[in-house]
Amino acid sequence: LPGLNNSATNPRMATYSIWCNRHFEPAYAKAFEAACQPHRIVWAKATAASNLVAAPSDDALVSDCEIACGQPSPEDVEKAKKLKLILLSSAGYTRYDTPAFRSVCQSKSIIVCNASGLYDEPCAQHALAMMLGTVRQLPAAYASQLKDRSWPYLPLRSRSDLIGAETTVLLVGYGAIARRLAELLSPFRARVIAFRRTVRGDEKIPTYTIAELDRLLPEGDHVVNILPASPDTTNHFSAERLSRFKPGSHFYNLGRGDTVDQSALAESLNSEKLASAYLDVTSPEPLPRDHPLWTARNCFITPHTAGGTHDESERQITHFVENLKRYERAEVLRDRIF
Repeated sequence: LPGLNNSATNPRMATYSIWCNRHFEPAYAKAFEAACQPHRIVWAKATAASNLVAAPSDDALVSDCEIACGQPSPEDVEKAKKLKLILLSSAGYTRYDTPAFRSVCQSKSIIVCNASGLYDEPCAQHALAMMLGTVRQLPAAYASQLKDRSWPYLPLRSRSDLIGAETTVLLVGYGAIARRLAELLSPFRARVIAFRRTVRGDEKIPTYTIAELDRLLPEGDHVVNILPASPDTTNHFSAERLSRFKPGSHFYNLGRGDTVDQSALAESLNSEKLASAYLDVTSPEPLPRDHPLWTARNCFITPHTAGGTHDESERQITHFVENLKRYERAEVLRDRIF
């Protein structure tokens, strides 16, 4: 695979056992093993292609490793005696973002990195595609093609819009995906505002705390939800909060399905309070075939594909190996979360 080699490895360095439960096709698994030499890959008893799948206990194997790649069980991490580095295969890390798990990692000096630098670009482009599709009336044109082929020339031209200086985009959650989306929106000259739990002061766009969201919601033409799942964010977009949206605005969810009251969202769409919703995540996943969101007015759903690319496995391996090499050289790690 391009870019994967071991030429920079110091032959005198320590060798590690690396537990991995990320499922790769055989050719990629071999490439991963080769790129990690002289370290040893210990494949989990059960591997998973989805980053959302919680790993079953594999404590006997995890306990024998210094590094874990993928989605190790938090309980296995607590029991592990040698573990020093966890390289998560996902951008989200809800199951690990607990005081108990952080305490375990702190007491054992375990470093944890996620893969936000792997998924920021595809997720940001996915969100931008959704936004451009809706203002240019692409779903409506496609619906006409599938149904009556009526050539709605005047109606679609009259409803077509632009993303420009008069457009306000609210980014709810300001991690790697939101930062990249803000960069992609910059040439459109839109007014982009971010919201995050703690404002650091080094943000490149106007940024407020989440507590300020309700005050500014009525100004948003496009509201992009990129919040992670947590007890604090469950149903964050409640019926009451959805009622504060600007009439005719558009809602996008690339965070987690649990952050939205989906029944209230369907009602807001069907009542035409919201112009549209674009969802890449739902709760549960897969969304049941009879769920009201499938038939809600102007609700468009992609099956959690925003982070996907045709070369995702190769990019995943490259991301893993880059951080492994950084760890070998005692350099700053990418996407370190604690």
